[in-house]
Amino acid sequence: MGKWESLRAGLNWLNLSTLSGLALARCTGCRIKPGQQGLIYALNYRPRLPVAGAFTVGNVVFFRKRFSEPCDHPCLLEHEAVHATQYALCLGLPFIPLYFLAAGYSWLRTGDPASRNPFERLADLQAGGYVERPVSKIMPRLPRALPRATHHPKHQRSPSRRTPA
Repeated sequence: MGKWESLRAGLNWLNLSTLSGLALARCTGCRIKPGQQGLIYALNYRPRLPVAGAFTVGNVVFFRKRFSEPCDHPCLLEHEAVHATQYALCLGLPFIPLYFLAAGYSWLRTGDPASRNPFERLADLQAGGYVERPVSKIMPRLPRALPRATHHPKHQRSPSRRTPA
């Protein structure tokens, strides 16, 4: 384990996110296994939510049954390692509401919680198994409509009327 990975692991223990991840793993019956890059693997996660094939809480990476051998999925492991770093940088569990705010923003812009979510984009969308969706045309219209709605009619020039000659 490198210096940064050790620091990340220590920070995530201190901010209680790894401890929270281990508690969740225990409550959901996951098998715990030490992993690469200072991560801890929680295998065979069964609850319905979240629907992702893998997700991270602190330095604990949860895998559904189809990912029973995490080392066979190096891109996904790297994606989840970035999320572990994001937990450390967000001081632990505050990452969760920040992530949901970012997912909501992405959903409003694209109809997908990952495509415009900065946490997912920084972790590499494709490595996490996501497909980038195009930005919706509904939200971009809103900022253009606001100036018209707040513009007072008395300040508008009336359109010139031409009278037939």
